[in-house]
Amino acid sequence: MKRGQFQFEVTDAGNLMNSAQNVEALRRLWLDRILVSGGALGPGDDGDFDNGAWHVSCHLAGAGGVARDKNGKLVWIEISHDPVLDEYYGSITFDDSGRPKTLRLDSEGGQKGMQESTLLGYVEGNSTGHISARNVNDSRTIFNRWRRQDFNQPINSSGDGGKVWEHWCTLRDIRPEARIGLSVVKAYVSLVSVLGDRFAPTVARGRRDYSHPKQLVALVRAGFVGEPSALWDTKPVRIPAEQEELFLSADPMKCLEAANLLDWRDSPKYFMYERRISHWSSASQVTGDLSPSS
Repeated sequence: MKRGQFQFEVTDAGNLMNSAQNVEALRRLWLDRILVSGGALGPGDDGDFDNGAWHVSCHLAGAGGVARDKNGKLVWIEISHDPVLDEYYGSITFDDSGRPKTLRLDSEGGQKGMQESTLLGYVEGNSTGHISARNVNDSRTIFNRWRRQDFNQPINSSGDGGKVWEHWCTLRDIRPEARIGLSVVKAYVSLVSVLGDRFAPTVARGRRDYSHPKQLVALVRAGFVGEPSALWDTKPVRIPAEQEELFLSADPMKCLEAANLLDWRDSPKYFMYERRISHWSSASQVTGDLSPSS
C-alpha cells in the first residue's frame, strides 16, 4: 500500500517497508520546506537546514528498540557505525552462546534473528555520553562545521553529546551525494521496518519543544507515520540509573546488557532518560497538534 502525501510503501499492517523508494521518500521529506519551514524546522545555526534534515531526525536516529527472539532471548536493535567505511547501518545485537554479537539487520543472520520475534519496546537515544563512531576525525566542511568527535563525551558528563548529537552532525547533509548522511537515512528506514509504525512517533513525542510536535504532524501528513501510531496512549518509563550508564556508552553490546536489566512486563514500553522525561507529549496533546485548527 501507499500512504500519505509522499506515498510511503507500507505493509497491510501499516508498517513501513524497507525499500529504496522509502529511503528516497524520507530523504526528500526531511528536505521538504513546505510541510515544515522556517522556525518549525527547529533550532540550528546558519546553513544547518540548507541540506540538512529536520531537527527531530537526530532524535529519531539515536533511538533503539528491544525485541524477544523466538528462543526467548532479548535482542537490541539500533543504528550502528561501521568504522572501516565510516557509514551507518541498521543492526541487531544478541547473545550468541554467551557472547554478544552484532550483525547487520539485512544480513542473513540478522533476518534470522528477527524471525518470529516479539517487540518489547523502545529506548530514547542518548543526548549525553558517548557517540557510536569512535575515533572519527571530521573536518569542519562536511556537516556545516559540526564535528562528531566533539560530542563524544564521558558517561558522567552533562555536556551535549551522545548519539543524538552525533546524528545532528551526520544529518546536516542528506543530499544524494552525501555518503554518510544517506547511510543514516537508509539505516533508519531499515530500523523502522522491523520496529514498527509506533517507533518514530513515540520517539518524536519525547520533546514538546524544538518544534517536534509540528514535525510529528508533518510525518503523519507525509505518510511516514500512521495517525493511530502517533496517538498511542502510553507514557514513558524512566531508565534506572544503573542501566542509564550502560546506554550512555553507545556500545550496542552494553545496550543489550542494559536492555536485559529493564522491566519489560506489560510491554510494549518506551524508556526515557530522566533529564527530559517531563517534556513528553501525551496522546491528548498530539490529538490537539493533529487538529486542522492547530
